[in-house]
Amino acid sequence: MQPFKFLPYFKNTIWGGTEISRFKGLSSNCTDIGESWEISAIPGYESIVAEGEYAGMTLTELVATLKGRLVGEQVYRRFGNNFPLLVKFIDANDDLSLQVHPDDELAYERHRSLGKTEMWYILATRDNAKIHTGFSRPVTKEEYLRRVSEGTLLEVIGSFDSKPGDLFFLPAGRIHAIGAGNLLVEIQESSDITYRVDDYNRRDSQGRLRELHTELAVDAINFTHPADETSLPDSVRNAPSAKLVECRHFNVTKEEINGEREIENRSDSFAALICISGEGKIIVDGISTRIQCGETVLMPASVGNFTLSGNFTLLAATVPPATHTSTHEAEREADMVAEPAY
Repeated sequence: MQPFKFLPYFKNTIWGGTEISRFKGLSSNCTDIGESWEISAIPGYESIVAEGEYAGMTLTELVATLKGRLVGEQVYRRFGNNFPLLVKFIDANDDLSLQVHPDDELAYERHRSLGKTEMWYILATRDNAKIHTGFSRPVTKEEYLRRVSEGTLLEVIGSFDSKPGDLFFLPAGRIHAIGAGNLLVEIQESSDITYRVDDYNRRDSQGRLRELHTELAVDAINFTHPADETSLPDSVRNAPSAKLVECRHFNVTKEEINGEREIENRSDSFAALICISGEGKIIVDGISTRIQCGETVLMPASVGNFTLSGNFTLLAATVPPATHTSTHEAEREADMVAEPAY
């Protein structure tokens, strides 16, 4: 089997801009793109195989056809035909709303969906770009509700300067917002359940205020999550291969290729390979697949060894084996669906 390329889904938003077009080398006429969904099984936004024998299939159809050969046997046992991750590029030309995502238990209870733990890897920033995450001090539910009504909640949210190469890890339940001037990669559970807490009284193209989910968010917010910046030491930033995130939902590494390197897959998982700079080739059984900045390919789990050749940098996302997963949890994961956002 060879790596799979998909047609990206470009999502126009009121806060989007032109940076995704530039980053991907697309037409300069592509404006107001807030997100490029690279690998997605969200209904209505499913990735479509771009070329080859399976061209035209949705990602869900591809998983149902190839099963463990594509995603890994341990992944397929847990999630069945539901692909467990979502990969995006996000261009925040303006501030995104202050929001929170439910964990797996609450998302299943309310929406029969996975929760949403995610990570952001910063690709480019404008001057004074910020990431807002967690509480800057302890906050009660009562204070939260009062500040939402007053429009002062951001006063108690942690705020950090962001720059290329920064990493922010956001477990479900941590309140957060992407500030204007950030271009980033988002790797997350396959869920689009978002509870919008504050949108700065911003109006859409029809002049309407966007819906808030203040009450729904109360049960989702973990009020013990402090403000938290995940800063990467220079030893990690400059390493040719480095672990960025290890959690129960996904593992992410950074791979810098200058020449040629053999990669061995020991994880019994697919790998989402996200090219964040340069260009090169992925070689499987002597067959080359070109990859360039802004592209994402899906490496099947059944591919043991492959070669990366060229001058480029990848983020590689895989799904680790479950630890202490009960029969009930396994059944719930396989039964979950990814719902559209509020």
